[in-house]
Amino acid sequence: MTWYATVLPLGGVVLGSAGALFGQYLTTRVDARRERRAQVTAERAERKEAILGFLSAAQSVELFLDRRDTAGPQEDDGEAGDRLHALWLAKKTCELVCSDGAAQAAHDYTLVLHDLVRARPEGPASKRELRHAFMEEARSELGIDGRPLRRELPPPM
Repeated sequence: MTWYATVLPLGGVVLGSAGALFGQYLTTRVDARRERRAQVTAERAERKEAILGFLSAAQSVELFLDRRDTAGPQEDDGEAGDRLHALWLAKKTCELVCSDGAAQAAHDYTLVLHDLVRARPEGPASKRELRHAFMEEARSELGIDGRPLRRELPPPM
């Protein structure tokens, strides 16, 4: 038997093993990318759900305030308490899943709404300004790039 009769089959085995290992490496890499992409998508959906829940609770409180301003103060402490409870709970959800900036904007907005429901005077920042600040943070949180939205009416032409 000659030396190449032994070495060539051994080389084939080495090449086959290397090919199998390289193929496995590529498959693992693709799976890791796919898993990471799925995780990012799930995290974004979770943030979006928290933001929409907070906006829904805040809108409910604002509707309550508008109705109270129109109809005048009434004995509605139970309804106010329920709406504030839902707002604070939604704010805490934002704190758990959103960035620091979005969580802080939600907190500031919640404090102003809470003070308005409890008939405390509005602080230096208005409800509208804090709502807009939260909306810009939420847009950033969801990956929407671009300039801030214009919040006032366009100038007349």
